[in-house]
Amino acid sequence: MLTPEVLETCYRAGAFPMADGEGGVEFYRSNPRSVLELDSLHVSKSLRRALRKGTFEVRINHDFESVIRACADREETWIDEEIVSAFIAFHRAGKAHSVEAYVDGDLAGGLYGVSVGGAFMGESMFSRRPDASKVCLVRLVERLKERGFVLLDCQIQNEHLRRMGAVEISEREFLVRLGWAVALERSFE
Repeated sequence: MLTPEVLETCYRAGAFPMADGEGGVEFYRSNPRSVLELDSLHVSKSLRRALRKGTFEVRINHDFESVIRACADREETWIDEEIVSAFIAFHRAGKAHSVEAYVDGDLAGGLYGVSVGGAFMGESMFSRRPDASKVCLVRLVERLKERGFVLLDCQIQNEHLRRMGAVEISEREFLVRLGWAVALERSFE
């Protein structure tokens, strides 16, 4: 069973859960590992304009359940109902967090992830309007820097993350950095 304790133990060891599509959940580690150096976030000109315009109202942990369900609402997903329930409990335990973008009170995009010590493990993001999830990522990085976090784990690299500045490092390097980060006392809230 995916309890908050099991999830935290796995994240501390560098593993992350994914539904296997057959009713089970497996834990994975990736090599190489995608990370976003907090000082290396790439903000495009168009994204800078969106941030300046203030199109989105960004909230933290306002509606975690809606964010994770929106992340799961796609044709192919690794987020099943067991994952949703487990992460809602993890959120209630103060370890899973969401960053949300709203337009006129409607959820337009967001992301969620896990904080353990000075590490934040990004899990998933979604966007219903252009730039909504990107604005959330910018605000997440700002928050992590303000609170002294030292590691933003993106897990598996993709083109979107690469354009935002994520790089790949070896699993070995990641685990060393993770061990150092989780030993820090930091608070996402």
